[in-house]
Amino acid sequence: MNSADQHAEPVVVTISNSAKEDAHAVFEVLRRAYACDREAGDRPEYVSEGHATVWTATFDVATTLAPAAPVRLTDPVEAEMQGGYWAVDRMTETLAAAFEVERRGTAAGDQEKDVQLRLLSRAG
Repeated sequence: MNSADQHAEPVVVTISNSAKEDAHAVFEVLRRAYACDREAGDRPEYVSEGHATVWTATFDVATTLAPAAPVRLTDPVEAEMQGGYWAVDRMTETLAAAFEVERRGTAAGDQEKDVQLRLLSRAG
């Protein structure tokens, strides 16, 4: 991101109430595709059993590092993305290369949007 022509296109991704293995699988797909604010070895962990758990990471979608490939999940994952229109659409395309994507809701603002997705393993 040293070029004056490039600028950050951050998308905040939040996964809640999913198995930590599935949350990790989704974050790994995104970490391979984009720069992330989390270290490579950082894995989702439960803070305390019996309480809602939320995992969050921020990805810069300005540059794609590698294309996404299909990944299996044990259960559907509920994910929420927040960022600029172009950035969220780009991340949705990346997720669609790895998972079945069901759009659950969208809230549009002046310069950002918030999208709720349900991610499932691709058939086949």
